[in-house]
Amino acid sequence: MAEQRSDPLACPRCALRYPLEERFCARCGMPLTYAGRVNSEEPASGPQALARKIKPVYSRGELRRVATARQQPEAEFIQMLLLEEGVPSTLRRTAGFDVPDMLAAGPRDVLVPESGLEVARQVLLEAEIATTASASADEPAPEGERRSAALLLLGILLGAGLLGLLTTIVVIAQNN
Repeated sequence: MAEQRSDPLACPRCALRYPLEERFCARCGMPLTYAGRVNSEEPASGPQALARKIKPVYSRGELRRVATARQQPEAEFIQMLLLEEGVPSTLRRTAGFDVPDMLAAGPRDVLVPESGLEVARQVLLEAEIATTASASADEPAPEGERRSAALLLLGILLGAGLLGLLTTIVVIAQNN
């Protein structure tokens, strides 16, 4: 059969078109699949429209944190700003914040691929949204966070030492 552009069935292997009466490709024997309407351009809706906005050049590399939002709606707003510039992004709950997954409360990290990191920072700077100082988890924490962590560790060690001392005193008192 000759290839016809208006036929609704197509061979998935050799792309020849067939009328609805056919079931298998005459050339390779593959079952035919529905090719949809021919010569019509359907408008994209929903996720398809969003995916068309993403520029492939900004979708390469490991994910890096570009901003931290106070809650889910703010994070989604940041995502839409980035998407308007073609930068794909994803969200994750900020580590160490204990809120059930189904709630929109709690901080969210906005992550973008490495290739879109600088563009994302520029977009957020123009929108006057603060970006995070560190772009990845392997970079050192800011001085204030290190000091807080050190104080917490010191408190835990002191508490454990006091508990050990009290236990020793109680054991000695019981033996006398």
